[in-house]
Amino acid sequence: MTTAQTQELDVQPTPLALLLLGREADPRSERGVECPGDLPSPSDPDLVARARAAKEKLGDKVFVLGHHYQRDEVIQFADVTGDSFKLARDAAARPEAEYIVFCGVHFMAESADILTSNDQKVVLPDLAAGCSMADMATAEQVAECWDVLTEAGIAEQVVPVSYMNSSADIKAFTGKHGGTICTSSNAERALNWAFEQGEKVLFLPDQHLGRNTAVRDLGMSLEDCVVYNPHRPNGGLTAKELRDAKMILWRGHCSVHGRFSLDSVNDVRERIPGVNVLVHPECKHEVVAAADYVGSTEYIIKALEAAPAGSKWAIGTELNLVRRLANRFAAEDKEIVFLDKTVCFCSTMNRIDLPHLVWTLESLAEGTLVNRIEVDQETEAFAKLALERMLALP
Repeated sequence: MTTAQTQELDVQPTPLALLLLGREADPRSERGVECPGDLPSPSDPDLVARARAAKEKLGDKVFVLGHHYQRDEVIQFADVTGDSFKLARDAAARPEAEYIVFCGVHFMAESADILTSNDQKVVLPDLAAGCSMADMATAEQVAECWDVLTEAGIAEQVVPVSYMNSSADIKAFTGKHGGTICTSSNAERALNWAFEQGEKVLFLPDQHLGRNTAVRDLGMSLEDCVVYNPHRPNGGLTAKELRDAKMILWRGHCSVHGRFSLDSVNDVRERIPGVNVLVHPECKHEVVAAADYVGSTEYIIKALEAAPAGSKWAIGTELNLVRRLANRFAAEDKEIVFLDKTVCFCSTMNRIDLPHLVWTLESLAEGTLVNRIEVDQETEAFAKLALERMLALP
């Protein structure tokens, strides 16, 4: 920030009382997932009026982005909804907005900051809203991995491809080493491009998206894939295993999508005859192989929009979106259920609740900048390079 900006705005972190909201978790569940049997209860309805008033006061100065996995009480205030990359691009397309309030998780806000102008300020209502998958690959771990590939004599043959669900540091590493970013929608195109540049791919940080794309879309075998475990010496792999592999998959995964199992698919087929199983490619390979349809969040929404009345669907993705789609298409007699019998949602995404959003909007309306997400210039430059390579994919 410039000196003038610092004088105009009192930059404050999230109050401790707000950070403590939503901290309850099932100790038996994986970090990033909560399974309470239902969605969080709605916040005080008075907060709706306060959020609306603050947003109206800010007017065109604020642009609110809402990820599909956000809870309904937050998504109602979003100017646009979508997946992480669509939202980041939407933010870049609104240069007149001084504040970009990103109702999502940390890596998404970073991407928005990378793609927006220096005059725009990206705000994350709760700094504790992270992503367990993105956290599974740190810059230090990936640098060590590259050293292992170098020692194995294959680094020059390897092209890194990183999922959007990664930190700015990992995106920057990818750009610096000649790689590209991908989404769940264009992973196949990204891998085809990468294999035109080199002989092998290091896919970060979601092993399942990498494996599913390589095997299901590119026709590789499971034997072409190895998993690099950053918590084991040399990734738990021999130099020969690395040299023989085409896909070097980082040992990371989505805590929500990783919960779905083959038993989930078999069970729902028994419970609901004629059901269509539609899952996200972040699910395990055996789940994807057993599903009827596989695709990104946007693909899932479009598939249900085009589905005939009376059809039955079991969806393997985040619960907030599944519930929203079930309510949306109920009038069309489309039966939409969550794939797993255990009701789970992304607890990190759900940290962006109405109290945090109200606090953010009211603070901005009073001239106080809170929870700004800024990526340093060097990281931004290399991360943007990787993102631009993705945008240039054929």
